[in-house]
Amino acid sequence: MPRRILVLQGHPDPTATHLGHALADAYAEGAETAGHTVRRLEVAQLDFPLLRSPHAWEHEPVPEGLRSAQQDIEWAEHLVVLFPLWLGDMPALLKGFLEQVARPGFAFRGERTNPFMHKGLTGRSARVVVTMGMPAAVYRWVFRAHSVKSLERNILGFVGIAPIHHTLIGGVGQLSEAATRRWLTQMRRLGEAAE
Repeated sequence: MPRRILVLQGHPDPTATHLGHALADAYAEGAETAGHTVRRLEVAQLDFPLLRSPHAWEHEPVPEGLRSAQQDIEWAEHLVVLFPLWLGDMPALLKGFLEQVARPGFAFRGERTNPFMHKGLTGRSARVVVTMGMPAAVYRWVFRAHSVKSLERNILGFVGIAPIHHTLIGGVGQLSEAATRRWLTQMRRLGEAAE
């Protein structure tokens, strides 16, 4: 059954194309070939301020430039979030973006006694794709994939997105052409399956 997919590119560099961009392209190509509808969102192309207070997060309007991003998230049935691991976590720009769009009234709603009662993005699934310089096995087993688990539990899961799967791609500085082709093929297959 065709699905609506949002491919969210979280690499903060607006001046160059990286492996994550090729992975996003492969995923989108596979999804479109299989009949899914795909929208793309590049965080590096957006202009927005960082949140600096709980009052701003709870009461000030979402920046004008991010309203269409919220509409894309609301439209999507499946989200694909791609980013490079920087200092053991997602880049600050991506985190700032998520803080801005995952606002009360959109990402969750509540009652006076429990402001987090209703998860506003229930019914959506996600895949998180992370590239990194270290071997993926080291990140997974030594560092326990802590930042990916935090994203899955404290942001995506918190607002109702489930199930969430992830793909960890390590050693990107040393990937051979054959290994890169294998990853691109895998992304196309995941796109075809909308997983």
